Amino acid sequence: MSADYIGEKNVAISGIGQSEVGRPSQQSAMQLTADACFKALADAGLTKDDIDGVACWPGDNNNGDAFSPIGPNALISTLGLKVNWFGAGYEAPGPLAGIINGAMAIATGLCKHVLVFRTITESSRRQTDKTASALNNKTIGRDSSFFWQWYTPFNVRSAINLAAMYAQRHFHEYGTTEEQLAQIALTCRKNAELNPNAVFRAPLSMEQYLSSRMISSPLRLFDCDVHCDNSIAIILSRKDIAQDLRNPPIRIDAIGSALNQPWSWDQIDLTGMAAIDAAEMMWRRSDYKPKDIGNAQLYDGFSIFALIWLEALGLCPKGESGAFVEGGSRISRQGELPINTNGGQLSGGRTHGLGYVVEACEQLWGRSGERQLAAHNVAVAAAGGGPLASSLLLVKE
Repeated sequence: MSADYIGEKNVAISGIGQSEVGRPSQQSAMQLTADACFKALADAGLTKDDIDGVACWPGDNNNGDAFSPIGPNALISTLGLKVNWFGAGYEAPGPLAGIINGAMAIATGLCKHVLVFRTITESSRRQTDKTASALNNKTIGRDSSFFWQWYTPFNVRSAINLAAMYAQRHFHEYGTTEEQLAQIALTCRKNAELNPNAVFRAPLSMEQYLSSRMISSPLRLFDCDVHCDNSIAIILSRKDIAQDLRNPPIRIDAIGSALNQPWSWDQIDLTGMAAIDAAEMMWRRSDYKPKDIGNAQLYDGFSIFALIWLEALGLCPKGESGAFVEGGSRISRQGELPINTNGGQLSGGRTHGLGYVVEACEQLWGRSGERQLAAHNVAVAAAGGGPLASSLLLVKE
């Protein structure tokens, strides 16, 4: 396929913005969202009148549920935007779906500048409901869901029960050890120490990791991401327009969004998830190779997901991610493949997808302060677990 006909290559990230990361925040979901949006606009050198498209994932599916309390309709009304296109919805290839949909709106000529955002307020909700972050059928009717009706009879009521299934299989199939898995949490914490916005910045040792309580074997407390209140906004612009804006354009060289397996947490490849389909599609759409990656921001909603993404993206051989991360040197900021340089979700906070894109851009623009890597032009951001998976190959022009 000629690059001229691949639409995402004509789309660039022109600005990014992030609200405070609160645990909990004293601001409302809309205040957090507006803060992130206006920061992103200022970063790009645009005003709200320049925005003609809005996208997010999953949108306001459940009347202000903490998992996604703000959708496009509320944001458009609150900011007084006039748009040619807007959209959201849960049934999509994971947390990066807002960026993918926004990029397609630009690529097809519907919009020039799309505001993509993601807001989450699970930390505030957990002040009154400790199960707010769990996929608990008592509180949100999971037994009525087509897919979850098959899980809850087996007492699977949280995503960690499903993630543990992948971890157990990886341990069994490839000999992955708990000390190897620990390196994802330890590396993220080491990086978070240099991120002033991270939730957890105190040093974390292997001993502390191994002594933390088991949540769903073999996953421990420190294998789970950290709930917070936060909003992130990203401005997508048509590439030719972005060239005249404030920042050097970060072009979306390729998107991975494929699903070639059943949409089911337990019926997909248990050692590869949907990540293998998304990654394969992304590399087919690019002339770059895994060896070109300068930083990799990989989904760590649970630590095992980061190992699986390493393999799916071809950043290490299949089944060898445990050995690849052993000791932590390869994936450190000084290593051959730095990952999750802002602390990821395990220590930085559960910003649920868009945080990886923001960090990739900060690194490409050379704006990461103490955690800044050596200069490079290519990064990958990948998000999602189980049947939810998508990835972006980002190139600084």
